[in-house]
This record gives sequence, C-alpha cells and structure tokens, in this order.
Amino acid sequence: MTHILAIDQGTTSTRAILFDQTLTVIASAQEEFDQHYPKSGWVEHDPADLWSTTAATCRSAIEKAGSGADSIAAIGITNQRETTLVWDRATGKPVHNAIVWQDRRTSDFCKSLKADGFEETVTARTGLLLDPYFSGTKLAWILDNVEGVRSRAEAGELLFGTVDSWLVWNLTGGRQHVTDATNAARTMLYDIHKGRWSQTICDRLNIPKGMLPEVRDCAADFGETRPDLFGRPIPILGIAGDQQAATVGQACFEPGMLKSTYGTGCFALINTGKTPVRSENRLLTTIAYQLDGEPTYALEGSIFIAGAVVQWLRDGLKIIREARETQPLAEKADPTQNVVLVPAFTGLGAPYWNAECRGSVFGLTRNSGPAELAKAALESVGYQTRDLLAAMQADMGGTGDAVLRVDGGMSASEYAMQFLSDIIGARVDRPKVLETTALGAAWLAGQRAGIYPAQAEFAAQWALDRSFSPQMEEETREAKYAAWQRAVDATMRF
Repeated sequence: MTHILAIDQGTTSTRAILFDQTLTVIASAQEEFDQHYPKSGWVEHDPADLWSTTAATCRSAIEKAGSGADSIAAIGITNQRETTLVWDRATGKPVHNAIVWQDRRTSDFCKSLKADGFEETVTARTGLLLDPYFSGTKLAWILDNVEGVRSRAEAGELLFGTVDSWLVWNLTGGRQHVTDATNAARTMLYDIHKGRWSQTICDRLNIPKGMLPEVRDCAADFGETRPDLFGRPIPILGIAGDQQAATVGQACFEPGMLKSTYGTGCFALINTGKTPVRSENRLLTTIAYQLDGEPTYALEGSIFIAGAVVQWLRDGLKIIREARETQPLAEKADPTQNVVLVPAFTGLGAPYWNAECRGSVFGLTRNSGPAELAKAALESVGYQTRDLLAAMQADMGGTGDAVLRVDGGMSASEYAMQFLSDIIGARVDRPKVLETTALGAAWLAGQRAGIYPAQAEFAAQWALDRSFSPQMEEETREAKYAAWQRAVDATMRF
C-alpha cells in the first residue's frame, strides 16, 4: 500500500487526489455542487452534496488510478473551514443546510456580543474576533431558529461539526465524531491555549458541549471507512483545515515562513512557532498545525473574496466564459485608467472586519469596459494581500526579507502574481505543485502511515516553479496603494 487518497472538500467543489509514494499526483477527480443563497448575505450548502461529491470523487479517482483501494495506505482530509453542520446522532440526518463560512446572518448577534464586551473573552481564549465568519454564532443560530432543534440538542440527540467532522462521520458509518485542532480553532468555541472546548464561550452562546466533537492532532487515527464504500476499510490518518493544510503543503515549518492561498477567498498565514502572538492589528491568532500533542501557532489574515471575484466576472457580469480568459482580457485594459474594485460582496475580512459594507467600483470613465473591470478584479487580490502583510509586519515587528509562497487556482495567473509582487514590493514564489492544500493533507496522513518522510526531508523536496520579483516603480506602487486605501475607506463609509 503505497498511495494516499487526499479529499479536498472546498467551497464550490470537491476533489479527490491520489498521491503515490513520491508525493506525485497519479489520479484526481472533481465535482462542483450548488450554492444556495436564501437571503442577501446568506450562503448555504446541502450537506448531502458535500457527502455525495466526496464519495463520488473518491471512487472516480481510485478508478482512474486503476490500482484499486488495496493500494491506498490512508486517507487525508482537508476542508472549507468554519462551515457549520448539525445532524441527528442516530440517523445522520441534518437538521438544516450547512451554513457556509461566507454567511453573514449572525452579524447582529455578533454586534450585541461586542456591545456586551464579550469580544475580549473570545479573543483571549480563541485568538479570533467576534465575527459571523466563525462557526460558533452559526451554530447558535441553528439552535435558536430551527424548530425543535434546541430541545433535541439539549437531550443529546444532535451533533455539531465542521465539514471534516461531517465527512468522517459518513466515511466511518457514524462511528467517529471527531475533528482536528486546526478546524476546532476556527469554531470560536475552542481554547487554543488550553487545547479544549471553552465552557465560558459555550455557556454564553448557549451551546451544549455534548454536541461538540473530540479534538485530535492533525496526524492521528480518525477511524476507518465503511468497508462497502471503497471495497475495504481504509484508515483516515490526517485532517487539517484548508489553509492550515496549505501551510503544511508549502512546508512552512519554520517561524517567519509565510504563505498565501488564492482560492474562493485568500488566506495568508505566517508561522509564529510554539508561542501564540496576540495581534494588535485585527489579524487572527490560530493553530497552524498540531503534531504529537504540540500546537504550532500562526497569525492569519483572511480575505473573503479572491477567486470568487473572477467567478463574479463570469457568472454575474458574464464578461468571460472561463476563468482563464481573465488574464488576456486584463492585459488589454487601458493603462491610463485606474479603476479600483473593492470586492466586499460579503463584507471585508482582515484587517477591517466590516460585515456590513458591500462591493464598490471607483474610477470608472465612459471608456471603462470589461478589460478594465477584469484588470481591477485581479489587482484587488494583490491590494488585499498587501493589507494583510502590512498588519503581519506590524504584529511581528517586521518580517525582514520574507518571501511569500503562493498557491491555489489564482496563483496560476502570471498577471495576478506579477502584480502581487509589484504591489507588496517583495518576491513571490510559486511552487511546482499548486495543489498544496491536498498535498498537505496527503503528507499528514502519509507521514502517520509511515510512507512519507519527516518534516525536514519533506521541506527539502519543496520545488520552485517560478519566482516573481517587483518590477513596479516605488512611486507608482505607493500611489496605486493609496488609491486602494481611499477606495476601501469610502466603501466602509457608504
């Protein structure tokens, strides 16, 4: 058994990737699923879609590989974080759609908690801010707004989980209700310093602790799959939330190492080592990974809209048919126009944390068209990344000559990555393996299974595809960034 099956359950699609003993991809499968928007600012997934696309893509990848399940030593899981599910302990039937991390329905509840002075308690224990982004208030909403759910939860009939827990529950036939430390750290219910669920926060949100899963290391025994799923039981030996899995996949094991992943959103993490750093600039203190019972911490900046802005160009404005058309379109833009797009479609994440503002466009002229909007969309990701890095530098007392390692779908865009290097004024390194999220999950499971190398050797195998260096004049860089800052300020004031 020399293969590892990585499940990458994302916000808009599910993928299964088979890696061989050299961490080379030998087969993969991917399926998109529907997004549900019942109200403005609300985003949901059908839990059945999350599970069915997982099972289907796993079977498809195994079939494509042609080696069968007998070759698979273990499964690693990585997943969209914060997305919240509640299901029946006995039947596995969900009581409501999954509430997605992008969902903002608990904004007023978060405001009331802040007004009561509760944010300091949350930040001190969890490293997070009081925001609808995280799972805790989503879970409270389900308990308080779905008929009959609270009484059933208090009677011990219901379970809560993030997507990893939901998948493991289904993969194991309901035998395991577990999560890992990185996903637990994103719920706003987990004390990242004491390594346990916070009774204080659960009491304040009126959440029965009996609903919560057992928390384990990122590389641990999470149970075995049902024999009927793939033809034989396969151990699940690795779990990490998508951004932490990407941090592992980018081999950011040393303090000060920095990565940014460009998927639906953008998430930058800097390894801070064994000591959590309290942010003074509205970043998140979180767990990067936990091995052998010892957490390694990180500072994280979260951008809600990155690749999703390209989806907006395609699905909303319909000015492109495929994401790959964005770069050639942007290259045709009029260089004399400075159109700035602030993609606050679901509010702004770090370092602003404004749940109420919405997207805006500045600098339009009579000649502005699809090319200028495409250019502004790609540049918005670079501007938002600079916001995060500036906050990180302030918290860390500077990051020296740190190199930004990038991954995710948008990192394939030469235009976007060159602009990113230009606007942050630093080198950007793109690895040969862009799917570092799945790679990180695979390494966690494979290392536990004994077929992949330890940290140092794995880190030494990291391979560069292309390095981007700043080409923009300093004066131009600062003028463009100042325009972005004015645009953000106006967006939040509107």
